[in-house]
Amino acid sequence: MNTLTKIALLLLIGINTTLAQRNVTNANDSNTPLHLLKPDYPVPYGIPAKEEVKNALDRILHYLEEATPYALENAQTHEKVTDYSKINEQTELLKGDFRIVSYEWGVTYGAMQNAAQVTGDQAYANYANERLKFIAEVTPFYAANAAKGTNWADQGPFRGLLNPHALDDCGAMCTAMIKAKLNGAKANFDPLIKTHIDYILNKEHRLSDGTLARNRPQPNTLWLDDMFMGLPAIAQMGKMTGDKKYYDEITKQIGLFAHKMFNKDRSIFMHGWVEGMEPHPEFHWGRANGWALLTLTEVLDVLPKSHPDYEHVLALYRDHAKGLLQYQSGSGFWHQLLDKSDSYLETSATAIYTYCFARGVNNGWLDAKAFTPAALLGWNATSTKITQKGQVDGTCVGTGMAFDPAFYYHRPISPYAAHAYGPAILAGSEVYKLLSDFNLEINDSSVQVLGRK
Repeated sequence: MNTLTKIALLLLIGINTTLAQRNVTNANDSNTPLHLLKPDYPVPYGIPAKEEVKNALDRILHYLEEATPYALENAQTHEKVTDYSKINEQTELLKGDFRIVSYEWGVTYGAMQNAAQVTGDQAYANYANERLKFIAEVTPFYAANAAKGTNWADQGPFRGLLNPHALDDCGAMCTAMIKAKLNGAKANFDPLIKTHIDYILNKEHRLSDGTLARNRPQPNTLWLDDMFMGLPAIAQMGKMTGDKKYYDEITKQIGLFAHKMFNKDRSIFMHGWVEGMEPHPEFHWGRANGWALLTLTEVLDVLPKSHPDYEHVLALYRDHAKGLLQYQSGSGFWHQLLDKSDSYLETSATAIYTYCFARGVNNGWLDAKAFTPAALLGWNATSTKITQKGQVDGTCVGTGMAFDPAFYYHRPISPYAAHAYGPAILAGSEVYKLLSDFNLEINDSSVQVLGRK
């Protein structure tokens, strides 16, 4: 055996030892039931207490209440601007840790509404409704100034809402506003909703077959992210109006995306698809798959069971969930690239899958015995990334599209990446509901589902 072979063997032994159980015990087979030894799990294992879940959600809420102020100020004097008729080129949003107008915060607003419904704590809904009401009240003044031809108003902090140029600008925010309206929020969201729905349906770039697309990074590129950036808003319009045309559009789009981007062998999606590219590299980015599964979940929430495509959407949702289930790591997290176990463990994707699995179990779309353990493990993993301050760590920052692995492997992570806050709230609130609705037990050291309460 040569030196290099010996080194490789020693490294392999070391890796296997690292992954193996590290407990040291004097017990043996004749004096101790060894199967009852406590495993050395990398994250908490078992059934979380509802109080612990609520405490984690509260920490996030309290942090965000402080970190996301909603007010205008004069950029030079820092005086608050409360008379919106006096908005001018010096007016800007009061800065916090996160922007209150972004697709990430659209997810967060919707998540807060879900948390309020599940826990009965209206503080979550208040967080969303106060900021959305502020946005609805101030944007007409920017719109009026922009209509006069003032460049500063057209380029102000609400430019994406008032004049969208991408689905990221308006889709998730529109979804949140429709949900807030349906839940009784007292604000006039209609002008913004009308602008956003018109953009999604009539102005966003499309392929010749009608698929929502972008012209970056290549002409006629499909981003898996755009399922979420466009379709839930249309689904909510269907719910709000009862008009079947909205449901028809979302089910058509789901079929178009799935035909081009869903890998049937692995039951997961590729991140990007470019018209005319051959062969087509497949990079199964975690968060993009999360946006896809979250889209299917949001659509199933509102799509009438009588719709001719309901069963097709449900089947795709189940196939995708089944595919994702096999890629969950032993720590409860999913990897940045789902099928690359040497890529890092990522929080936002883990939180999204946790929510969608728990939602599927709670609504009867997924087998409770099969998916509840994965959902609880996902929450236990996610909860380890929620700090005492309420920040959510381990999240990949905003990410474009690439056709090489290094791009995805080395994306930075940050507690200021806004993408995990909404998903973490969604995950926690839906796990809270699951714990309320199901009888669970630890049986022979493993999590098991007994049935609904």
